[in-house]
Amino acid sequence: MKVRPLGDRVVVKPTPQEEMTKSGIILPGSADKDKKAEGEIIAIGTGEKIVKLNLKVGDKVVFSQYGGSEIKIEDQEYKVLSDEDVLAVLE
Repeated sequence: MKVRPLGDRVVVKPTPQEEMTKSGIILPGSADKDKKAEGEIIAIGTGEKIVKLNLKVGDKVVFSQYGGSEIKIEDQEYKVLSDEDVLAVLE
């Protein structure tokens, strides 16, 4: 199934969260962790604001931690974000 966002939105596949700290401590699923707000763009809408941001499919981006809506397609989780939720492009 393909997803095509409408207007000024993008679909991002979030980067999986680390389950282990840098010092080697494994975090249980119930631990209060901040969601990692990075991911890869897999689809882009055709709205004016998104076009001005010059985003491309495959770009790695940082997005607002609590922004957008989560969707699940074929056992894979994605985030649908508006142009305002995309904060930066990682190069």
